[in-house]
Amino acid sequence: MDEFRQEIRSWLADNCPESMRTPMDVEEMPAGGRQGTYPNPDTKVWLERMAERGFTAPTWPKAYGGAGLSREQVEVLQEEMQLINARPALVGMGLSMIGPALLEFGNEAQKTEHLPKIARGEIRWCQGYSEPGSGSDLASLRTSAVSDGDDYIINGQKIWTSGADTADWIFCLVRTDPDAPKHQGITFILFDMESPGVTPRPIRLISGRSPFCETFFDNVRVPKANVVSEVNEGWTVAKRLLQYERTAIGGIGGSTQQTATISDLAKEYVGLADGKLADPIMREEVITQRINDRSLRLALQQLREETEAGRAPGPQSSMFKYYATEQNKSRYDLMMSMMGTRALAWEAPEVDPDFFDEEELETTRAWLRSRANSIEGGSSEIQLNIIAKRVLGLPD
Repeated sequence: MDEFRQEIRSWLADNCPESMRTPMDVEEMPAGGRQGTYPNPDTKVWLERMAERGFTAPTWPKAYGGAGLSREQVEVLQEEMQLINARPALVGMGLSMIGPALLEFGNEAQKTEHLPKIARGEIRWCQGYSEPGSGSDLASLRTSAVSDGDDYIINGQKIWTSGADTADWIFCLVRTDPDAPKHQGITFILFDMESPGVTPRPIRLISGRSPFCETFFDNVRVPKANVVSEVNEGWTVAKRLLQYERTAIGGIGGSTQQTATISDLAKEYVGLADGKLADPIMREEVITQRINDRSLRLALQQLREETEAGRAPGPQSSMFKYYATEQNKSRYDLMMSMMGTRALAWEAPEVDPDFFDEEELETTRAWLRSRANSIEGGSSEIQLNIIAKRVLGLPD
């Protein structure tokens, strides 16, 4: 393993651009796809170099665009990237959600077609799950898929479709048997967002950003060959993919980049007295946040090792999704409290545009955005029900 570590260290030294060793700006997020833009050209260079080695999906088999690394080798890669503060070369639902689901449920043709493109960042994916009347009660979805020869004709609407306006493909839940019980008769299917009849419309959020869309399907023709697993058995695939999603939201496999800690921010905004935070109440809140963060990281490390060893996430993913989103919300609450009046601006005022810097403005918007953490990927109430039933074994 020492030889492998030296190989990775040398490769990173030669191939990771200097600008990719700095904290990542949201505008430079490497999501890939046909519509992908790269304000910093080094982002594209870094993606191409990492993808060539299979390091964007290091545990995937080489035949599908990965590197085929063992759990121990992945840990070495992550550690060496962290040492130089390297940015992730690629992010998105392809790597964290549909890719793992295809590895588990896809047929060979689907794996060969989609996984290498995901690993190379050529195709960006979005998720067609929630509908206006089917959010927490996802199984009540009504988007229909009617058989027509070798195709399905899809009609309906999805909502909160993250990145639908920039995505290339969608993994979608459709109802293929309207007479079956609601958890049956659902099929998991893939199709191109450029298919005739697909219309995404951005939804503006309270944070001022529009990562979400509502997406309409009007007689969209999709080949039956794009069905993942079996017709009318999509709920099984859907549940597993939600576990992968909640695992990602919970922080497993996340970026190893070093960012400003809550203690750093406290020192900047609260100040020190006798080497300690000047405000004793704030000091206690910061310590509590750090202890909880540390506890979460240690628990995630154990589950990450199990996941990288090939064990698919189970209902425990709901525990991490719930706890991590609550931690993220409390972190931003604490940051806003530290910043005081400097957290009240929405945009830099014309009279003194330097008074509020861009990072502070982004923190305010991110605080507003964090409110959605307890809803997306399955609401906190749903997660608590899963934990009670599947983890603790409590009666219905």
